[in-house]
Amino acid sequence: MEPNVHEFADGTVLAEKLADQVAHRLAAALETKGTASLVVSGGSTPKKFFRALCGRDIEWAKVTVTLVDERFVPMDHPRSNHLLVRENLLQEKASAAHFIPLYHDCPSVEEAAGKATEATAAIVPPFDVVILGMGGDGHTASFFPHGNNLQEALDAAGPRRVLSMEAQGAEEPRLTFSFSSLTDAGLLVLHIEGQEKKDVLTRAQKGTDETEMPIRAVLHRASSPVDIYWAP
Repeated sequence: MEPNVHEFADGTVLAEKLADQVAHRLAAALETKGTASLVVSGGSTPKKFFRALCGRDIEWAKVTVTLVDERFVPMDHPRSNHLLVRENLLQEKASAAHFIPLYHDCPSVEEAAGKATEATAAIVPPFDVVILGMGGDGHTASFFPHGNNLQEALDAAGPRRVLSMEAQGAEEPRLTFSFSSLTDAGLLVLHIEGQEKKDVLTRAQKGTDETEMPIRAVLHRASSPVDIYWAP
């Protein structure tokens, strides 16, 4: 299944258009089910999108927000995805949303992953909206090249859960939803910006080795169509 590519003049326009689409999908889920789920990524790329989305007029009190992945650092750490979301997405109207963190203060990242799995189990699958990012090494979520739990994480037949991940390119230990948790979402988006990321994506689309570039698993094996949102 070929991805749907949406290209925009700049990151500001992309943020507004993506916020429109996500708000529309969340509102549709709310109308159908009475609840909605939104799973987002960290990093610097989604900040404008978060700030655009948080002012959209939907029933945020019925929306559950969680993270695609998280660093195993306290919630007030500068590299925490929780902190990024709290400061940029859970603002204005979106401050009414219910947020479920992945980080838990545990002796090990494996124990934290177990607690995160339990905490997020109440979200009825599949997720309504999942927003992925991508690193320059071809990782997405915390599916890092040659990560210690990469094969397990990318198993499409594996359970829906949060796993730990350690890899040379990851710096801190990570917590990440499994491939099976993310890739059947009602709306599955890959949000990238800049020519360098576009070049990485082009290289990923041409190859098949998922241990080298794990984004290939999403591009080639996701059960939902992938919508790529890109701006220079």
